Amino acid sequence: MQKNKAYLLSTMELPQSLIDEAAANDVLIDAFAFIKVNPIKNQKLKDRIAELSGKSSTVVFTSMNAAENIIEELRSLGIKPKWDIYCMSGTTKKIIAAYFGENSIKGSANNAVSLSGEIIKDNIKAILFFCGNQRRDELPSLLKEHHIGIDEIIVYETILTPKELSKQYNGVLFFSPSAAKSFFSANELDERTVFFAIGTTTANTIKEYSQNKIIVSQSPGKEILVKNCIEYFQTDPVH
Repeated sequence: MQKNKAYLLSTMELPQSLIDEAAANDVLIDAFAFIKVNPIKNQKLKDRIAELSGKSSTVVFTSMNAAENIIEELRSLGIKPKWDIYCMSGTTKKIIAAYFGENSIKGSANNAVSLSGEIIKDNIKAILFFCGNQRRDELPSLLKEHHIGIDEIIVYETILTPKELSKQYNGVLFFSPSAAKSFFSANELDERTVFFAIGTTTANTIKEYSQNKIIVSQSPGKEILVKNCIEYFQTDPVH
């Protein structure tokens, strides 16, 4: 008997290779961006980055968007700082390692709470936190509780771009808390719809809007989350 296909929505655009891999396993994915990321580009920020690049600092990235924007600015300045870096695992870590080198990364984790724990454990006294305007509070709050100084520098803006769905899906993929917020501002789904979250922070945001089942990826990255979807619908197929 032919297996029913699962129809999923991704709240961010995906590489065609991942969409094809899912389709080969009877998981069909529509992908639409529910947020727009605008890097901040101005002389004030460029001057600040140039100034900080000459200092020995402990730097934190919880977003690939922040990492990409800072690296782009540093490349334009022709500078590669000797920073000690703490970052999220997955894509963010890969981007940082490719530019700064593996040895620059002093700690990484799958979520902001665990990353905070790494920084606290290493007795760091102060950090530079490159982030977006919609950043979550978990990491700054935990570090402040342990009297760790934070110099927070906003390097990109996240704009919500909600879309109202015209059909129901068996599952929805979420890659950030902002995307979840954007999605639920315009949509309600059947209670049988399964949500797939890239991490616990994103999952916690989904819980603010829905009591549906949530599958949380154990490591960040688009590839891992799509594989989670495939594995889920292989073991619990659509009826």
